[in-house]
Amino acid sequence: MKKNTHPENYRMCVFKDVSTDFAILTRSCAESNETIKWEDGQDYPLIKMEISSDSHPFYTGKTKLVDTAGRIDKFKTKYQNFKK
Repeated sequence: MKKNTHPENYRMCVFKDVSTDFAILTRSCAESNETIKWEDGQDYPLIKMEISSDSHPFYTGKTKLVDTAGRIDKFKTKYQNFKK
């Protein structure tokens, strides 16, 4: 393998689906400012996800209503000052 092609900062992280509270502990180099206490009692960096295999319709077989109105309003308020 070539040297210096992969990141050196791999560590254990918790990925959490905010819509279902499903969480998984895995290795990652994703940056995070938040931490969470895992089942083993240790603190790990927390990476929040909006959708995962626990909430995605392809894996669950159920359709889910997404709050698109809230997203649109949030977008409009964020960028209302950039109008021409």
